[in-house]
Amino acid sequence: MVIRLNESTTLVQTVDFFTPVVDDPYWYGRIAAANSLSDVYAMGGRPVSAMNIVCFPTRTLGPNILAQILRGGQETLRLAGAALAGGHTVEDPEPKFGLAVTGVVDPDKVTFKGGLKPGLQLWLTKPIGSGIITTAHKRDMISLEELQPGIEWMAQLNDVPGQLMVELGCPAATDITGYGLMGHAMEMARASGVRLLIEASQVPLLSKVAELRQQGAFPGGSQANRDWLEKSGQLHWHESVTQLQRDLLCDAQTSGGILLGLEPQAGALFAEQMAAAGRQAWLIGSVVAGEAAMEVG
Repeated sequence: MVIRLNESTTLVQTVDFFTPVVDDPYWYGRIAAANSLSDVYAMGGRPVSAMNIVCFPTRTLGPNILAQILRGGQETLRLAGAALAGGHTVEDPEPKFGLAVTGVVDPDKVTFKGGLKPGLQLWLTKPIGSGIITTAHKRDMISLEELQPGIEWMAQLNDVPGQLMVELGCPAATDITGYGLMGHAMEMARASGVRLLIEASQVPLLSKVAELRQQGAFPGGSQANRDWLEKSGQLHWHESVTQLQRDLLCDAQTSGGILLGLEPQAGALFAEQMAAAGRQAWLIGSVVAGEAAMEVG
């Protein structure tokens, strides 16, 4: 939700929480908090404060595990420069954690999903595949060491790309979460009334996800994403895009990167400035005129 307070300040308020995606409670807290903050960054904002949302079986799991989850969340807020302003806890048989976040943004620089226009480039700031690798780990298909790079990607804040894209005049952005890259890209196409051209080979993948998908690791949410998109009639796969690639591009993400549109000159600067900050960005497509839809080749 966006609330304009005055000529210079707009509030961005968002809330998100979910069940554990990894076994380690500290990293679960880090990832859930990063995910909760992403909506603010994707709208060009800066998080100011947050409140914990906790559902936890204290009677069965005890307070120590909860303390580690909250420590992870607090560490993420520290990195974001946002204050923890309290929260609320309820007894629940299944753990859930997240944040209600308040951020601020210049009213003239808010980035919405519907701001794409023909001629813009599409950039992505994190590799995809977190749904597949976390599912694979739950099925003992990969070790914790093999999962760790994915954990660190999920825990990474979208603060740097969020700041840079605003400075470079980004008109539209969204964070990539449960609907997957294709689902959230389709939201932008529909909201903007444009056609997106996605180059499947340019989309970055987490290590081993293609192999793991071939071995059977594929969350139900990812399959639901693909089914929904293909039934919509607005997603058009080029015949060169394999069935494996189609699955990977629809994988449901946790705390994914930002998908954003930039003018070509600004896009080049974005990639340079991301690299200078120790981050990465990938050019994965473009925006053209036409009915709201996506072509993936």
